Amino acid sequence: MPEVAPGADLATLISAGLAAAGEQLQLGDILVVAQKIVSKAENRYVELAGVTPSARALEIARRVAKDPRIIEVILGESRAVLRQVPGILIVEHRLGFVMANAGVDASNIWHEDAEAVERVLLLPVDPDASAARLAAALGARTGVAPGVVINDSVGRAWRQGTVGIALGSHGFPALLDRRGERDLFGRVLRVTEVALADQVAAAAALVQGEAAEGRPVVLVRGLAWPASAPALPARALLRPREQDLFR
Repeated sequence: MPEVAPGADLATLISAGLAAAGEQLQLGDILVVAQKIVSKAENRYVELAGVTPSARALEIARRVAKDPRIIEVILGESRAVLRQVPGILIVEHRLGFVMANAGVDASNIWHEDAEAVERVLLLPVDPDASAARLAAALGARTGVAPGVVINDSVGRAWRQGTVGIALGSHGFPALLDRRGERDLFGRVLRVTEVALADQVAAAAALVQGEAAEGRPVVLVRGLAWPASAPALPARALLRPREQDLFR
């Protein structure tokens, strides 16, 4: 995949990448697309030179030891600040994700000075909608509309390191409800819901990498799910606040 510029047609770039790899989309395929290239194509850049930090941003910046301009951008993308300690700012993103820095990131984007942060990239405005548009565009181009996952790497409570999760998805059940099925010994499953889109996102992240690998799109083939399962989008994975026991 080439570097993605604002306004780029991701369906065209991905189709070309598939052809170069000697692949054609098949029914049941899922494409996992890194959030970073979706945001780049949607021009979700913010130039820090044009950001004026508010008093609240300045206060938080002192507490967490971060650039107050970046804090201002994070606040603009957030519903609430949940935790703030030196080096770490955990927020509830405007879309409901609980994550560090509202997904605002300066890595793997071009800077005139590689040692300076001149611009940052935000998450897509609506990742589920972005996934649906991309699936439709690929279907129109290739004759096969794949499932699409837009993934990103996040940290988790109580665990070190990051894993891939689905910010957006389309075309397959992001959340697979297996309640009512029976286990190996005949007991009825009463609470089992599978975060299928997150599992796909995490598996693809192993191939995509986290640094300079340059593999933002992964083709997943051979995954099966019940035909009766509704094709829920990734927002179905968000736990309602009234069920959140950890905040």
